Amino acid sequence: MADSWKVTAYGKKPLIQGALLAHDDALDWDPEVVLSGCEIADDQPDDWMLEAWYPRKPGAADKQAIKALFAGQAPALSVEKLEDQDWLTLSQEGVEPITAGRFHVHTPDHPPSEDGDLTSFVIPASQAFGTGQHETTAGCLAMLTLMKSSGVTARNVADIGTGTGLLAFAALDLWPRAHATASDIDPVCTGVVESNAEANGFVMGHRAGELTMIIADGMEHPLLQARGPYDVLIANILAGPLVELAPGFAASVPAGGHILLAGLLTEQEQNVRRAYRRAGFRLAKRLVNGDWSILWLRKRTTG
Repeated sequence: MADSWKVTAYGKKPLIQGALLAHDDALDWDPEVVLSGCEIADDQPDDWMLEAWYPRKPGAADKQAIKALFAGQAPALSVEKLEDQDWLTLSQEGVEPITAGRFHVHTPDHPPSEDGDLTSFVIPASQAFGTGQHETTAGCLAMLTLMKSSGVTARNVADIGTGTGLLAFAALDLWPRAHATASDIDPVCTGVVESNAEANGFVMGHRAGELTMIIADGMEHPLLQARGPYDVLIANILAGPLVELAPGFAASVPAGGHILLAGLLTEQEQNVRRAYRRAGFRLAKRLVNGDWSILWLRKRTTG
């Protein structure tokens, strides 16, 4: 078996979480390099570590790519050789299942939930963002559950910046007859979503109850526009893009329609809400999960 390697960086929770979000937005990231972040210990919730797993010895360019995720605040990196060990399996160790709303998300190393009231999704931890471990993703799962229990009806759903496809799967589980569209800017996500859909019993296609995957930057894709308007639109991305995309999202959501926004820190919430208020949305509900705000907004029916 080939040697495997691990690069580790230690820092406070916001620093490591910021690097994980930057990784999610990095279009040129090497798909063979798996990234994860977690607390150092249960009794040290503010002290985190970032781990990068390699199927080869990391070179100078690899280390620079890690440092670039920290936007000039890069901590020291330690490099460790892991002889005769499966780097992909190691990268998934310690990723515990999470339960959010009516969903249980686990890696292939863990069994599904035995709770009959929960829907279990299996998402490999090697697909770093969108496994449910991040507070924004878990918060979206909880908010989607709340939207359903509050009487929201979805016939046409979009998940913008889908990553692993998890939130699109959750929407289809809640509204199984909806037309569903998932999009991401990263072409790698097509194969990821298709694989995860098969593993979780979802059908890729264009009919009701099926999932269509599109590679697109924001709403800039003819098929994404043609399949609208969307009465539930999900966007778990970053605060800056959320503000920029407010007019495009507003054009894709009908009066009375719903939008679920995440990926914004609590201190970024007011700027995001201001942009969507101008675009015709009002706040229906907000959740705070850790340092992150999750917003359910509804488009006004009158000017």
